Amino acid sequence: MARSKIVCSLFLSVYLGIFIAVPVQAQRPAEQGDEFPLLIGTGEGLYGLSMEGNLRPLWQGGEVRKIVAVGDSWALLSETGIFWSGDLLHWEDRNRGIPVKTIKVFENGVKSFTPLLQEIKDLQVHPGNPAIMVCTTKDTVFLSRDSGRSWTSLGMPSYQSNGIKAVAVAFLPDLTVFLSHSIYGIHYLQPDSQEAKWIELNNGIETLETTNDADEIADILVVQGTAGTPAQVYVSQSFRSRIYSLDWDQKYFHLLWSGDTGDFGTIDSLGPIASTRAGSPLTGLRFVSDGMVAELAFSQGSKPDYRVREDILDIVRNILIYLELDPLCLVIRSPGPEDYNLSLSELWLLVDRQNKRPETVYARDKEGLYLPANHAMESRTLQPYLDLMTERRLNMVVIDMKDDYGRLRFSPHNPQITEQGRVFRPVDIDAFLAQMKELGIYTTARIVVFKDPVLAGRSGGKYAVWDSQTGKAWAGYYDTRRKKTTPQAQAEEKKGGLELEILPAADEDYEILRTYYDERWVDPYSEEVWDYIADIAEELHLRGFDEIQFDYIRFPTDGINLRNARYRWQDPGMDMESAIVSFLQHIRSRLSAPISIDIYGANGWYRTGARTGQEVELLSRYVDVICPMYYPSHFAQDFLAQDPAELRPYRIYNLGARRTAHIGRGRIVVRPYVQAFYLNVAYDRKYYNSDYVRREVEGVRDAGRGGLTYWNNSGRYDDIPLPNVFQIPNGFQISETPGQ
Repeated sequence: MARSKIVCSLFLSVYLGIFIAVPVQAQRPAEQGDEFPLLIGTGEGLYGLSMEGNLRPLWQGGEVRKIVAVGDSWALLSETGIFWSGDLLHWEDRNRGIPVKTIKVFENGVKSFTPLLQEIKDLQVHPGNPAIMVCTTKDTVFLSRDSGRSWTSLGMPSYQSNGIKAVAVAFLPDLTVFLSHSIYGIHYLQPDSQEAKWIELNNGIETLETTNDADEIADILVVQGTAGTPAQVYVSQSFRSRIYSLDWDQKYFHLLWSGDTGDFGTIDSLGPIASTRAGSPLTGLRFVSDGMVAELAFSQGSKPDYRVREDILDIVRNILIYLELDPLCLVIRSPGPEDYNLSLSELWLLVDRQNKRPETVYARDKEGLYLPANHAMESRTLQPYLDLMTERRLNMVVIDMKDDYGRLRFSPHNPQITEQGRVFRPVDIDAFLAQMKELGIYTTARIVVFKDPVLAGRSGGKYAVWDSQTGKAWAGYYDTRRKKTTPQAQAEEKKGGLELEILPAADEDYEILRTYYDERWVDPYSEEVWDYIADIAEELHLRGFDEIQFDYIRFPTDGINLRNARYRWQDPGMDMESAIVSFLQHIRSRLSAPISIDIYGANGWYRTGARTGQEVELLSRYVDVICPMYYPSHFAQDFLAQDPAELRPYRIYNLGARRTAHIGRGRIVVRPYVQAFYLNVAYDRKYYNSDYVRREVEGVRDAGRGGLTYWNNSGRYDDIPLPNVFQIPNGFQISETPGQ
């Protein structure tokens, strides 16, 4: 420690019955014979606190997310994989069989590669046989029968979507492995059966309203049975305060307990209240919830008795205050005859985990609008927006500096930017930014990243996503079969601006109209593309923009020919996720401004980066702000449209913002884009008006006031509500625990 401190007597005295009020000694490496009743996992590694008040570093290999007792040994789940120790002094890597991804680094024109273990989402040990362990990445479950020395892939259910959250393993009586998926719920597999396959197991689990999907399961706990009784299985949910027990014979989950937290709540880090020794009965469950540690004590023939454990929460608080450590997980080792270890993880739920990076703090509490660049070029077109911002009390503006067509909307000073891009009707950003600063308006430069027809056409398509069938730059399209038309009619169609192609059909009376999406993409794996974007971002920040926002930081998703897309800059070992991480690491190395990114609304609702590579849990480590586009018009039209249907915009934005903040573990500012435009879809036709927009805004603000941005591509903002019209909608219960 930097200086000696007195450890509060509450630190362990309440829980262990031992009074500690001695100075914490300066750190030194742990030695043989040291005893540590408290183990603390942090972002920097594992620490042990002795009964004498000595804090010792035990493992310094990175972020520790979970500490697991395995018989007389210990396993750590860290950001760099699984590590094992029999004495807390000597650690060994136990990751053989876990896949590795490649991170590309591009610096001063030279690229290099860093292998990085695929992120392990969860680790569990069989409660009756410590040699058997399971772990999972985002899309694959792994089984070990030799205490983690080697791992075998069990795959996952056959869904085209990553998003595994938790795993567990039990004898029922056959070896059975469980997983929970963010969208598709719980499945189980018995790997020793002849035709082993994943089987859905969601009966009884509360579903996300208006869908058939079980709402996400946060944790799965298996407790070893006593005296020949089968193992007991319990699960909890991520976004509602529910705990269930599994009736294995009936394959049904019974609701064991429901917390009184309104529409949103979290229960994670389930643990048993009982000795972990075989033969000891289970007397209850302990768990981490929003801002508290709590217990359910079982009693014969009645509902479980719920109580909050302030003493355990005090331990976490005192670790923060007196040891200046930010705990992510901990183990309290009891010296009593039961030899019982209390283990807790997901401790980010207990305290305000808001990122203290100056850039993140600076980006908070901003409410503004998207300003089309064309409207910022003259005072007569800009002034109405300034008046509207004053009237609506907005303090931020987002403006395109590189737009959806790859055009630069400013005149760069860096000639390398001009060589690659195309300057089109540039805004005088020096004058614009001076005016914004005089008015106290926070400025955000929007940069469209990988959708870029200008760069895709440079150097003979060098940077373009490539089409393996045509040998040209790839472009997504869809086909429509129709009756043949005349050449004159076909010529008229092509005047509409869309790229069209007429192809013969199998039936000579018909033809195929091939319509190309108005998009062209550059390769997200290209380090030269990254450098071009970094040059733009760096200059814009130096010239005065407060924040840099990246849109279309994803892979293409549309087109029946998507399977033909090839990425020629993809180096061995890289995937969508590693491409986006490599890009963001490159940007972060070049830029000191707050970084925000725009994502699909669905990627903020579910723990998945399916199709796009936009996985919030991963991205939250590299950016300051995430801006989900929860546009109600873009969801299925009956999604959250239960009675009263008028509150659908509120539900989508309120719950969406909370879910994104949760998936990002409280590290990021969640600043959604608010739909301030009408789209000709069923729900909008019936309900879109100024109340529609007002309810969206109320939903965002009630979720934690992280900020918001109104979006209307044409710049029409007549539907933005005045500040004095906001009210909580009738018929919608607000959670007692606001989002972070």
